[in-house]
Amino acid sequence: MKNILLAVTGASPQVLTETVYALHAQGKPMPEEVFVITTKTSKQMLVEGLFEQGHWEKLLQEYGLGDIHFPQDNICCIADENGVLVDDAKSEEDQTIMADFITRKVAQLTSQDDVAIHASIAGGRKTMAFYMGYAMSLYGREQDVLSHVFVNDEFEFVKDFYFPTPDEQWITGKNGQGSLNAQLAKVTLAEIPFVRMRKQFENKLLEQIEEQTFSKTVAMMNNAATQKVDININTKNRSISVLGIDMKISAKLLALYLFILNQPNRSIKTGTKFVKEVEHSKQYLTYFHEMNGDARVYCTFGLEDVIDWKQSNLSDLKPMQSKYVQEVLSQFHSKLAKSLPVEVVDKIKVHSDGVKGGATYNIDESINVIYSGQPFN
Repeated sequence: MKNILLAVTGASPQVLTETVYALHAQGKPMPEEVFVITTKTSKQMLVEGLFEQGHWEKLLQEYGLGDIHFPQDNICCIADENGVLVDDAKSEEDQTIMADFITRKVAQLTSQDDVAIHASIAGGRKTMAFYMGYAMSLYGREQDVLSHVFVNDEFEFVKDFYFPTPDEQWITGKNGQGSLNAQLAKVTLAEIPFVRMRKQFENKLLEQIEEQTFSKTVAMMNNAATQKVDININTKNRSISVLGIDMKISAKLLALYLFILNQPNRSIKTGTKFVKEVEHSKQYLTYFHEMNGDARVYCTFGLEDVIDWKQSNLSDLKPMQSKYVQEVLSQFHSKLAKSLPVEVVDKIKVHSDGVKGGATYNIDESINVIYSGQPFN
């Protein structure tokens, strides 16, 4: 069985040499190949420290570790679905991309039965470690290991320390203060127990998950464990939460969902009568106004702006049109589909019977809706 070291790293590439050293010192299986997940900025630090300065080759030679395959092609820079590299993973969007990237890489490597993964969470941002641990819990098998590596305090964050040397080697201490003998450093690798959930799910589900985003994976796993779906609607921050996934929804879209939710039997027919009555427009705009939606929507319903609504100047108010319902629901469902798996979207979406000129729209009455913010009751 081939042993692979998979690590997340940030500004301290030393965690790689420390980990490999500790595996050797503690008599644990040595990796035959190394893969690293990191950001664009951190890759430059890693290449400079390990390869250009020669610390990687020095470790292998000084301890007779042989050839551990670690080409620069195995340094996997976090990128979005269009191949755009993440620079520093500080934004919320970057975190989402990072979660997807790490999860898919772990899924890919653990799909090989003749490979054992040693996953290190010693480097990188805390969220990188979390996502790696999560992915290992989801995909990890009996032969796979999760670990962290520690070094005694005086050597922690020391720029020139990469591993304890077999002979005396003096390096500059922390913050450029004093000198330290690298030979005296103590490095400890701690294996971290983790729950292996892989066997609880069918191969078909795992294959589906491998192609999903991180948020969809979370929702899919939660959905697999329950047939009941709760929807938490927060009108104050205009969001919907389903199976642990929070989604920001515009007032225009969320107001229509609320409008249909609050119809008798959660159903509305958009026939001839519907498109002639302004009462439906009033109901919809009530929800919309409470969420401080884009003022341009009022114009769609014949009003000048929000002032007309606030002053109840509704003489020019137009009925809601079936085309508007279709377009807004299409946008709403597309928004859901970006964060949730298909089967979950199908449970909570607004269904249509497809009748031309007067479709009936409905939401499953078994769905439990929890309101926060303004419940509109």
